[in-house]
Amino acid sequence: MNAIKLYFKYINLHVRGQLQYRASFLILNIGNLLVTFIDFIGIWVLFSRFGSLRDWNLWEIGLFYGMINSGYAISEAFGRGFDLFAYQVNTGEFDRTLLRPRTTVLQVLTHDFQLTRLGRLMQGLIILIWASINLGIHWSTFKILLLLFAVFGGVMLFTGLIVLQATMCFWSTQSLEIINSFTYGGIETAQWPLAIYNRWFVKFFIFIIPLACVNYFPVIAILGKNDVLNSPVWFQWVSPLVGVLFLFLSIRVWEFGVKHYRSTGS
Repeated sequence: MNAIKLYFKYINLHVRGQLQYRASFLILNIGNLLVTFIDFIGIWVLFSRFGSLRDWNLWEIGLFYGMINSGYAISEAFGRGFDLFAYQVNTGEFDRTLLRPRTTVLQVLTHDFQLTRLGRLMQGLIILIWASINLGIHWSTFKILLLLFAVFGGVMLFTGLIVLQATMCFWSTQSLEIINSFTYGGIETAQWPLAIYNRWFVKFFIFIIPLACVNYFPVIAILGKNDVLNSPVWFQWVSPLVGVLFLFLSIRVWEFGVKHYRSTGS
């Protein structure tokens, strides 16, 4: 409980610092909102020309889009400290982190917090609400909980990817950009129904980088559609747990990296 209290105290300090310049904060968030909307306009133009993608319409794609982007925006805000971890290694700042009587995960996680990701989050939520209204989804309590659970699972999964990227710095002193192909590339992939891809690609995003578990399968359950991948209904409802498991495994890899950290030598 003490660690959680300290975590929110750190976050409060970051938020207060970023709100010192209100106009700048507002402009940055509006900019993020507009830039990300341009991305969805491209999808809208595609559907206005072709009508549908196999048996998927624009509003169903909007549901995929809104869920995955909302989860990533939250993860990007809270996981910014790990995203900037290469700087801590190169400057030797991580050496001081190891001397403090707190877990390294807590200290690195609270090293930075980006409230300016609120613009991307708002865009994802707007698309999500717009899509659900046009689809006429009957939102029962269980479906609302599944939606929240799926977004939470997405936050955990993307945070796990950011942690893995930071862990590479223990051996390379730089965060390898290959992980970005699974974060930014993963967002682009998960904005569409996984069933439209080749089977080897589908298996990769189910068993290796389980984006399907925090987006595709929950959306199938919410829409009540038959899954061409033949996933069982019970799994569609519990699949976001895989995102939590992915973060747990990523933290274990991080702890392995910390044990093999050899300092900067400076």
